[in-house]
Amino acid sequence: MTSRVALVSSERGLRVDPDLPLAAPALREAGFAVDCVRWDDPAVDWAGHDLAVVRSCWDYAWRRAEFLAWADAVPRLRNDAGVLRWNTDKTHLRDVAAAGLPVVPTVWDPASTADLPDAEEWVVKPSVSAGSRDTARWTDPGDVMAHVAQLTAAGRTAMVQPYQASVDDAGEAALLFLGGRFSHAARKPPMLGRGEGVRQDRNGRRGVRPAPATPEQRELAQAVVDAVPSLLRGAAPLLYARIDLVADAAGRPVVLEVELTEPNLFLPQAPPEALSRLVRAVGDAIAA
Repeated sequence: MTSRVALVSSERGLRVDPDLPLAAPALREAGFAVDCVRWDDPAVDWAGHDLAVVRSCWDYAWRRAEFLAWADAVPRLRNDAGVLRWNTDKTHLRDVAAAGLPVVPTVWDPASTADLPDAEEWVVKPSVSAGSRDTARWTDPGDVMAHVAQLTAAGRTAMVQPYQASVDDAGEAALLFLGGRFSHAARKPPMLGRGEGVRQDRNGRRGVRPAPATPEQRELAQAVVDAVPSLLRGAAPLLYARIDLVADAAGRPVVLEVELTEPNLFLPQAPPEALSRLVRAVGDAIAA
C-alpha cells in the first residue's frame, strides 16, 4: 500500500518555497503519494496521511498558539508538536547553553543599558520570530533599549546579543541534518545592515551558496542535534534540523540558531544526494 505524505506549508510558502519543487517529486519518484498543503486548511484529512512533514509554515510566528494547537491535533507529525512548542520560542537557547554547548551570549529583557552584553554593536529580536522580522542591528545603546521597550510593551520577550563581526565577512554557517545525520552545509550571507533598523522584507534565501563545513562546525552542530533527546524527553526523533553557527571573536563556532520548526533546507544549493537522504528519513519516520 502506498504511503501518503503531507508536505505542510503556508499560503505564501506554497508559492515561493524553493525546497518544495524538489522534495515533492523526489518523494513521489520513491513511491510515496505526496500532498503539498497548508497547515491551516480545514479540508485536509491529517489522519489520512502516514506522515505530515512541517515545511514552510512561515506564518507561525504571529499565529503561534493556533499553530501549536494544530500541531497537537496531527497524529503523525515531524518534527513533532513537543519539538515545535520548544523550538518556536528562542528561549530554548537557554536550554542549549545549560547543556554546556557554546551559544552566542544572550540577555533577555534587559532593564537598562547596564544589562547589555559587552559589545560595540547589538542585535535585538523577539524570542518568537521568523525571517528576521522585528529584528535589527544597533550601535547606540539607546536604540537597543528603545527596541527592547517596543517589544516588551507588546507582551513579547526581547533578546539582545552582541553582533558577531565575523558575519560581515564569513556570513553564517548553516548545517543541515536529515534523520539525525549530517547532510550538507551552506553559507548564509549577512542579513542585518548597520543603521537600517527594523525591516520586515528581508529574504533569508537570497545569496545562499553551498559551503563545506569545518570539522569543528560539524562537531558542534552534531552535539546540538544529539542533545535534543535529553532536552525534550519523549520527543520523536528529529526528521530534519538546521543548526546555524557563527564565529566568535576568537574564531570558534558558536550556536546562533537551532532551527527545528520550518527551516529552509537549501535543497537547490545541496548536493544531489541530499534528496535521497530526505527520502530515506521520511521512510524511516513512517516505519518507526
